[in-house]
Amino acid sequence: MLETTPTLLSLTGKTILQVVPEMATGGVEQTTLEVASAIIAAGGKAIVFSQGGRLVNELEDLGARHIQGPAASKNPWTVFVTNPWRLIKLMEKERIDLVHARSRAPAWSAWIATRWTTTPFVTTYHGIYNAKSGLKRLYNSVMARGDRVIANSFFTQNHVIEEHKTAPPILTVIYRGVDIATFNPQAVKTSRRKSLAARWGISLKSVRPRLILPARLTPWKGQQVLLSALFILHQKGIEFECLMVGDAQGRYEYRDDLNVQTQRLGLSECVHFVGHCNDMAAAFALCDIAITPSIEPEAFGRTAAEAQAMGLPVIASDLGAARETIDPGVTGLLTPAGDAHALASAIEQLIALTPLERKRMGAAGQARIQQKFTTLALQRATVLVYQQLLQARN
Repeated sequence: MLETTPTLLSLTGKTILQVVPEMATGGVEQTTLEVASAIIAAGGKAIVFSQGGRLVNELEDLGARHIQGPAASKNPWTVFVTNPWRLIKLMEKERIDLVHARSRAPAWSAWIATRWTTTPFVTTYHGIYNAKSGLKRLYNSVMARGDRVIANSFFTQNHVIEEHKTAPPILTVIYRGVDIATFNPQAVKTSRRKSLAARWGISLKSVRPRLILPARLTPWKGQQVLLSALFILHQKGIEFECLMVGDAQGRYEYRDDLNVQTQRLGLSECVHFVGHCNDMAAAFALCDIAITPSIEPEAFGRTAAEAQAMGLPVIASDLGAARETIDPGVTGLLTPAGDAHALASAIEQLIALTPLERKRMGAAGQARIQQKFTTLALQRATVLVYQQLLQARN
């Protein structure tokens, strides 16, 4: 349940269209859900255009509408011709007042459609896109072409300013939020933890410190670095258990490589690949320490924030927005990206703490998230952006 309240600004009589590639799983999709909830709570009508996915039912349960189409397509004809025409017809039929795009290919389609219909256009810069050529830089630039551009951290904002020369007041920072009603240790009942532990074949309470890496299986999320760090700890006789929580999302070869690496390092007994999880709060509640060892910068890093909200100390790579969400030595630790030895040392440092010391660090992280990084703050700030644009148009 999202933490929206009736105190959100009014969007009564307004229809907002969000455009995303798909409603599968991830930070973009979760933020789409949260903003749809905020639109409805503010009295507006929320519509999402996407290719579909497992979160469509959740979206519709909120009271939003989902329109299915080839939003994830990168075919130039689809992106620049057929999808803009689809959106123009949809916008005319539903009397769309504002369009919000969250990914590059569908953002180009939405940009063309909104310029044709003179509809206010918002973009959210969710990631740090590589730009090794002028053509790629042009393709990325659509995310900075909104009438208002939202960056999900100051790290992202600095990238947008440097890369696209877009600056305030068009550009504004709205942190991704954590739903602190959901990610609250007191809200996770023992039955949920028992159910998840049984499904994964693990004990409800491990006698060894239990680590969690919450991320989809992709190389830049750092699973291989963590396995190397765990091998170093294993060689030193340090006991632990580790949950790798995340979907392969079609990267089956990488998943197989991880399994081979785990077996080769002799870690099969203490490392568990459990796949996708639809109750991450319960997953965090089963663990003692969270690790997000990304080898590329996180534009925000929602899972590190969610883990802190659940009272876990977090070890993250010292790059990107992790420097904004984690207070080193207070709520967690930062280590050089890709450095397995430094990561092993940080894990060893937190394992050596007493349970009370880890709990104090976790409590500091929980307080930090509640103060700066909530879903409600994201919802209010986004609705305010919508209201300002709509008022300016009127």
